[in-house]
Amino acid sequence: MIDESHLSPKTEVIPSPFVHGTNIRFAWDSTILGTLKTCPRMYQYLYLDFWGNPDESVHLRFGQEYHTALQDYDLSRAAGIHHDDAVFDVVKALLERTADYAPDPDTKAGKYKSRQMLLRCVIWYLDEHRDDPAKTYIKADGKPAVELSFRFELDWGPSASEIEPPHEGHRQPYLLCGHLDSVKDLSGSLFVMDHKTSMTTLGSYYFDQWSPSNQMTLYSIASKVILDAPVKGVIINAAQLMLDFDKSGEYGAHFVRGITYRTPDQLNEWLADLRFWLGQAEAYAEADYWPQNDTSCDKFGGCRFRSICSKSPQVREQFLKSDYVRLDEASRWNPLKPR
Repeated sequence: MIDESHLSPKTEVIPSPFVHGTNIRFAWDSTILGTLKTCPRMYQYLYLDFWGNPDESVHLRFGQEYHTALQDYDLSRAAGIHHDDAVFDVVKALLERTADYAPDPDTKAGKYKSRQMLLRCVIWYLDEHRDDPAKTYIKADGKPAVELSFRFELDWGPSASEIEPPHEGHRQPYLLCGHLDSVKDLSGSLFVMDHKTSMTTLGSYYFDQWSPSNQMTLYSIASKVILDAPVKGVIINAAQLMLDFDKSGEYGAHFVRGITYRTPDQLNEWLADLRFWLGQAEAYAEADYWPQNDTSCDKFGGCRFRSICSKSPQVREQFLKSDYVRLDEASRWNPLKPR
């Protein structure tokens, strides 16, 4: 069952998501957990060895700026600011934040996720959803349900874990962490709203991927914990980024909305499965071996490390060093970093 009694403050900072002196992770978010489920070897490369590449920062920055802009708009509207004034403020702040954002136009990521595309995508989304029937939910304390960070404990932890003194002998519980864009009231029902950008066509296949979905199920659980309210699922607002829009040579975006529902039984089933997955992760860490899942190499357009895993084990480290960089401490993905 969902344990809603152990919320941790957003301001609490824990330096490492691992049990001290081990590779046993106790703090998880949907991104890291999804990677583990996809392939333990990919998890090792990304979140233990910290291999990265420059293109990843383009996707991350574009997504962060897009989400921040739409969150700023929701906050302004919830404060009673007129649509036109809210859009002006959002765009002004976005221009200031992205003055240093200049992805390489010779790469696919740089072409599709340029600063110009970002600005147009934000403006066109806000224009198209000016009279959105999904309204920002106002919490019991009178604040809008926007920019909701979460961190809550499960009622079990790594079997081998002990916190350092003065708490020696007390097991470290697992933590589930993350960030919700907003919660919306749509026709009297509550939904998390999540924004996505895609360089592919937004058909039924795109929205089918969110049910089942590790990310969307965790978001549904987290929203119920945070709000202590019956949240039915997640509204997915997807923006398809396009070049040569209408054959005009201009950038464009196409917006499509979908909803993925979750029942209480589905949420509890996900939590039951989670106990198994986290047990597997602990076993991998204790054995210091993260096996390949070679049935996932071709998924999602092909794993970024497929070319590495296709090499003989003796030479993989050389190819990793030539094709990737080791991320420094500040650049590493850590679900315990406050936003």
